[in-house]
Amino acid sequence: MNWDRIAGNWQQLMGAARQRWSALARDHAGVVAAMRQRSLGRIRADYAVTRQAHEKQLAEWLERQHKADPIHK
Repeated sequence: MNWDRIAGNWQQLMGAARQRWSALARDHAGVVAAMRQRSLGRIRADYAVTRQAHEKQLAEWLERQHKADPIHK
């Protein structure tokens, strides 16, 4: 097991905890943010990429999405 995978698993755990806590506090924006963090952690763990590489891939993907649908800029 490498450190990227461990870091991804840790992000999943933190995201799950924040999602649970936000749901208890009725903070819907917090729930969405926690779900995003949990998903990103799962992706990092599954593909074993570094945080920098993952953030770059996410930025490139978001840019392509905005080009395809400029309303969401």
